[in-house]
Amino acid sequence: MRLGLSQSLRTEQRLVQSPQMIQAMQVLQLPLLELKDQIDQELQENVFLERKDEAERTDGQPPPTPEPAPQIEDRLQREFAAEIDQLEARLEPNWRQRSGSFSGDDEDKKLEALANTPGRGTSLAEHLMTQVRTQESDPTLVRVIEHVVFSLDEDGRLHETAEQIAQQLAVPRPLAEEGVEVVRDLEPVGVGARDLRDCLLMQLDHMQFVRPLTRRIVEHHLDDLAMNKLPKIAKETAASVEEVKESWEFLRVHCNPHPGAEFAGPPPSGVVPDVVIDEIDGRFEVKTQRGSLPELAISPIYRNLLQEARNDPKVYEYLRRKIEAAKWFIEAVHQRQNTIERVATEIVRRQEGFLRHGVQHLKPMKMQDIADAVHVHISTVSRAASGKYIQTPQGIFDMKRFFSSGTMSDAGDMVSQQAIKDTLRQIVDAEDKDAPLSDDQLVDELGKRGVHIARRTVTKYRKALSIDSSTRRKRF
Repeated sequence: MRLGLSQSLRTEQRLVQSPQMIQAMQVLQLPLLELKDQIDQELQENVFLERKDEAERTDGQPPPTPEPAPQIEDRLQREFAAEIDQLEARLEPNWRQRSGSFSGDDEDKKLEALANTPGRGTSLAEHLMTQVRTQESDPTLVRVIEHVVFSLDEDGRLHETAEQIAQQLAVPRPLAEEGVEVVRDLEPVGVGARDLRDCLLMQLDHMQFVRPLTRRIVEHHLDDLAMNKLPKIAKETAASVEEVKESWEFLRVHCNPHPGAEFAGPPPSGVVPDVVIDEIDGRFEVKTQRGSLPELAISPIYRNLLQEARNDPKVYEYLRRKIEAAKWFIEAVHQRQNTIERVATEIVRRQEGFLRHGVQHLKPMKMQDIADAVHVHISTVSRAASGKYIQTPQGIFDMKRFFSSGTMSDAGDMVSQQAIKDTLRQIVDAEDKDAPLSDDQLVDELGKRGVHIARRTVTKYRKALSIDSSTRRKRF
């Protein structure tokens, strides 16, 4: 055996993703609002990428013909300039057509409500600290109280102990305990509680009269109450079921288990559909919604800059990279709109029954089916549907809602999971609450409607719909 270095040649095929391909996939996956932020960022970072003039977009006239490019002797420069011209010529009709479809009175008026968001409210921490600043003057104590206030969770609960707070702030434990007690005395009553039981007891302590049974239930039978075990509570407290129900109703009406929930939390994120479906003359038309996305173009100043930089290879290469990045980004945004429209059009073609009659007529559909129909990879369909919303005559839905497997019914038709879940909810809503249906009985009820699924599947669907078990749904 000889050991040494040698050279050899071999041929192989590998799939390599270029930076442009990665960028196109990332743009495709972005929801409409995030895409707008990405476009704004690209406009700031690349001077060759610019917005088209608003007047040019709305006057309906074709864009002015650019000045002829100066004679460039370098072949690479001439080819690159021609490539930009082709890009502008190819994209211009598409951008103008899409912007015209969603301008003025033609834009769906239903989308106006989506832009109306409430003003910023007061947070729980701000509300509590406002009370503290009018009551306490000791800066050391205020510092401890502020730490406690900003340690509360969204329900107003405090999970840190006084000892832990003292260690973190390097203060005496009595001072930390005093800070916790100050917070527990603030409004709303119940903030600073350790758990649900502590929260309810704090609120009961502030009431003038509370039945002993009510307090006893909170102190010793809160878990049984959550599990709807009213007969067990009645037996252990020597009270009647009606008295237990009265105490439960008192707690529901006069106590708030989440005292911090009424204050402002993180601002809600708006939902802007990427696709709008309108029924026109009995046919469904698909329109990709561009929303407030600006029209993009490559700045014409690049021609002069290329001409000026022809004698400086480094500057010329820098300009060329920036122009190429702008070109690829415009292409990626255009390709995103085209892909989403093709995917949505195929979804509409297959789900016309749902669009006309509701979720009971939603057909089973897989991403692979759409991928085969529009001749793209299944991962492309997944990216096109991820985080996208579609406005239909039945409401606004996550595009991925349309993809689900199905079950064969007695009639020989495939029924989607969404339709089965909707049927399951209807059965539960119509049941006798004094004798709610068990999962086995729900299986029988679905069978009467021609849908046969296993009990464990019914349990899975029930939990997915946040429907309690029959024991917890029972009304005494």
